[in-house]
Amino acid sequence: MQNNTPHNIDFSVLDLATIKEGDTAADSFHNSLRLAKHTEQLGYSRYWVAEHHNMPGVASSATSVLIGYLAAGTNNIRVGSGGIMLPNHAPLIVAEQFGTLASLYPGRIDLGLGRAPGTDQVTAYAIRGENIRAGDTFAQDIQQLQQFFSANNSNGRVRAIPGEGLDIPIWILGSSTDSALLAAALGLPYAFASHFAPAQFLTAIDLYRKNFRPSGSLASPYVISCVNVIAADTDAEAARLATSLQQMFFGIISGRRRLLQPPVDDINDVLDASELAMLQQMLGYTFVGGPEKIKDTMQLFLDKTKVDEVMAVSHIYDQDARLHSYGIFAEVMKRIMLKSAV
Repeated sequence: MQNNTPHNIDFSVLDLATIKEGDTAADSFHNSLRLAKHTEQLGYSRYWVAEHHNMPGVASSATSVLIGYLAAGTNNIRVGSGGIMLPNHAPLIVAEQFGTLASLYPGRIDLGLGRAPGTDQVTAYAIRGENIRAGDTFAQDIQQLQQFFSANNSNGRVRAIPGEGLDIPIWILGSSTDSALLAAALGLPYAFASHFAPAQFLTAIDLYRKNFRPSGSLASPYVISCVNVIAADTDAEAARLATSLQQMFFGIISGRRRLLQPPVDDINDVLDASELAMLQQMLGYTFVGGPEKIKDTMQLFLDKTKVDEVMAVSHIYDQDARLHSYGIFAEVMKRIMLKSAV
């Protein structure tokens, strides 16, 4: 059972193994492992990677393979998927893959599940073929996956070996009220993609909490909010670093995706006012600044949302600056918890 008190807010990492301009996928994997080791030392609770496909700047497509690489290179931090797009896979295959991971790294593997394809429709068809509407059976597929993990399935005609009888926490990921209601009905923890889909966040977590049904794995609602965090020693430097994030998201909106671009001194030299306004709709839960600004804005966010855990994703071009940002954010979260404990 998971449990949190108001002064014990976990903080975690979401990583897309983003490939920056001038680097390769191999470089991004090495950078991810370096970040995982760093955040483990800083006290982060978990390190999740996300399944995406056909995106030039995102290398986390073989998600379970990458999880194994990161878990092998760390010692204690939980490693998992944020998430596996379940309709892209047969539940049995997911059970076997994560059963293998949990057997190799016991007590450290999380399985976050999403309904979306994690790509465009043409690529989704290449993945799913005639099973293109697999998202319609998302709830049933989750329950089948739970059955494969259950020790009670030992007499089943189809068994997940390894996987059967292992304690592998399942999380529901989403960006809408539909996912919130499903997580509530199944009594599972809920992670919301507020880093790119802020519009329904507050409504979704309210519905989740009000409709939550306790289950064998979770006694009370548990909410993770994923947010963008760009922290630096000064507000001005953080704002400059954040221009890489802004360029990345504009590429998503416009359909002109590129590798992660270096920061620019003035975003207005790259994007006009209307383009920046479009970005703001996607980046509503983005925390940019020096330590004090991050602390003040994060405190307001936590007071308003009462989330149990914050998962930071930081698309920063320079790896050392990225590591430093996570260091600042860890210190901010520790200060917030210390203050609320008094």
